Amino acid sequence: MQLCDACWAEEEDGFFEFEDDFWAEGDPLSLREIEKENQYMLKRQEDFRKAAEYVFSAFALVPEVEKVALLGSVASPLWKEVPRFRPYRKAGIEIWHECKDVDMAVWVSDLNRLRSLQLARSTALNDLLRDKNIGVAHHQVDVFLMEPMTDRYLGRLCTFNECPKGKRECDVPGCGKIPFMRQHEHFVLDDEMMNPEQIVILYERAKKNNSGWNTASQGSTCGGTSEEAKTK
Repeated sequence: MQLCDACWAEEEDGFFEFEDDFWAEGDPLSLREIEKENQYMLKRQEDFRKAAEYVFSAFALVPEVEKVALLGSVASPLWKEVPRFRPYRKAGIEIWHECKDVDMAVWVSDLNRLRSLQLARSTALNDLLRDKNIGVAHHQVDVFLMEPMTDRYLGRLCTFNECPKGKRECDVPGCGKIPFMRQHEHFVLDDEMMNPEQIVILYERAKKNNSGWNTASQGSTCGGTSEEAKTK
């Protein structure tokens, strides 16, 4: 456990205490509270990975979907960092990284049926709640739409049920030019986010070659498991 220089590093009765009334508010964190927060972060990643499994399985049934990949921290082993939460930040206490949402890249051959992708995402997350009692909102699954062959970023799958919805977000140039494909002003997809070593291919549709049809491939959401993270 790393504490900042302002902290009194001695531990008493499972609590960290601090000099000069270090906490501006609240009581000092206990080891139990820190461990609980760590377990929550690990469980959050596991839940998001399960959501990705449900969503990519639903996307695979949409004929226009050529490939699906999992991106970002949900696809990788977690790392420890000082979080945004005030008590941890002020004390310099590191915990497992917080996964904020599920980032997925989807290569789509036809953009005219994006509403079908929206419905597939919503249905999958409803099924997840019913089957596993895991609640993930549809806006927490961020879908980056990609062009097959070129890997060019096209936009994101909108979370609104109408296009245009008449919201401020809809005023961004190019947003809704293709129904249900959202644009974010000044957004550029980071090349590192699509680094082949940082992503997990979840699904790739079969392609026909000279010897016949290849079998569609399906991967795992685990680019390093939570169990691996627990051992670090």
